[in-house]
Amino acid sequence: MILVWILILLMATGLLAWLASRWSTFLPRLISLVGTLVYFGITLWLWLGYDPGSGNEEWMISYTAKWIPAFGIQFKVGMDGLSLLMLILTAFLGVICVLVSWKEINKRVGFFHFNLLFELAGITGVFISLDLFLFYFSWEVMLVPMYFLISIWGHEDRIYAGKKFFLFTQASGLLMLLSILGLYFIHGQNTGVYTFDYDQLLGTAMASQTALLLMLGFFVAFTVKLSTVPLHSWLPDAHTQASTAGSVILAGLLLKTGAYGLIRFALPLFPEASHTLAPLAVLLGVISILYGAKLAFAQTDFKRLVAYISVSHMGFILLGVYAFNEMAMQGVVMQMIVHAVSTGALFIIAGSVYDRIHTRDLAQMGGLWRQVPRMGTMGLVFVMASMGLPGLGNFIAEILILIGSYQGEFKVMTIIATVIVITSTAYALRIMQKVFYGKEHKVWEIPDFGVREMIVMLSLTGVIIWLGWNPASVFRTSLAPVQEVLQKVNIPKSGIGKEMGSIDEDNVYNAEKLLNINYADIKLENKTQIINSIKIE
Repeated sequence: MILVWILILLMATGLLAWLASRWSTFLPRLISLVGTLVYFGITLWLWLGYDPGSGNEEWMISYTAKWIPAFGIQFKVGMDGLSLLMLILTAFLGVICVLVSWKEINKRVGFFHFNLLFELAGITGVFISLDLFLFYFSWEVMLVPMYFLISIWGHEDRIYAGKKFFLFTQASGLLMLLSILGLYFIHGQNTGVYTFDYDQLLGTAMASQTALLLMLGFFVAFTVKLSTVPLHSWLPDAHTQASTAGSVILAGLLLKTGAYGLIRFALPLFPEASHTLAPLAVLLGVISILYGAKLAFAQTDFKRLVAYISVSHMGFILLGVYAFNEMAMQGVVMQMIVHAVSTGALFIIAGSVYDRIHTRDLAQMGGLWRQVPRMGTMGLVFVMASMGLPGLGNFIAEILILIGSYQGEFKVMTIIATVIVITSTAYALRIMQKVFYGKEHKVWEIPDFGVREMIVMLSLTGVIIWLGWNPASVFRTSLAPVQEVLQKVNIPKSGIGKEMGSIDEDNVYNAEKLLNINYADIKLENKTQIINSIKIE
């Protein structure tokens, strides 16, 4: 029931913030901050009480109520370790978004916070839905508030960017709806039970071609949201035109719903079709890594540069998901989190620069470090994170994905992706050179980060460093869900051989030594589970 109360909290807080704007512009901000802090506190409380070694049930929390029983539709929500991590990320970035928009948003403040909190509610619904109709409903709920966040509080071409975002995501969402309905009717014909229940739809028997077609509907919807090339073109425009909070939500949360959908729905519901599609998915992932890196280096707009960095980094998601092994999948989970933090921070810095000098043109920047040393320091931290500097969370995510995928079927693709990673140095350092170092093209008299902005940036910095030095805290939480997904996709957790990307026991010590992760506190019942957990991490 706690999951239902979280949804009620977000929606009620959004409505209250909108109503409070009649009396003050300060009240909506305060109400939204309190609401997101309560949400964050609840998720931390759930995480601190989470014991991955206790119990055999897949869902640590679940709730089911009748909704439209005549059509087999339930209000069914549940949470495992993967969902829990995504909820913590959603709540944390929700607080960050409220803080970064504190002074930036000055018109229709109440309606802004209404849309922000309803967007968070829709994203939360996606991460906890266990009924495919409810999942699709939550998926669509995300679109309208995000459209308003771009179109009302964005920049000069905000209407165009908002429409493009809406059309891409709505069209791909309709394809997913057709696939959901197809799965619904096939299961009904096979069993006589027409239901949208995720657990019951798992293992639905169907022809391989039918499964491939149905999975393509899910795959297209998720890769559009993941901004995979060639379905990415909505993202740079949306990021460039959105407000800072809008860009943080886009990069930090909306893109992650696509990655989550692949792990939670596409792979378990269509295991054989997933293997059939894997070569294409990995190819698209590597193309996205290369294309995003190349376009990022060519950009002259600060926010657009960061947007293409995001496209490049999201390519690693496909590479890791379709490696079908635990190490790569754990890397994907970590990548979902660290990308949200590091890229979100870069968008905050880009938005802060724009608020001060009213341009995103890199040609008009340069030498800003003298004026804003605190901002420059934070920029350097997250540029290094984007490059995958050891000691920061991005390094852990990318090295796990690359090592895991190399031990699968796609060695050549992994080698190409690894080479491309080296080129990330060029576009990452270009940010520092063009914005904070280099020649001053114009003398700016601008203020440095204040207390509120430093609280935001130091919070993000603390998280990215903590994830780099203590990744096992994330891996322990996502261990059981990752194993469940791989089991459903018919990949044995051990003994399948290097062809499908498993890690033999001879590699266990090297992987542990490489990442310097302490596994001693993982609570597992027997030796086999311990070996499997070390194989992942």
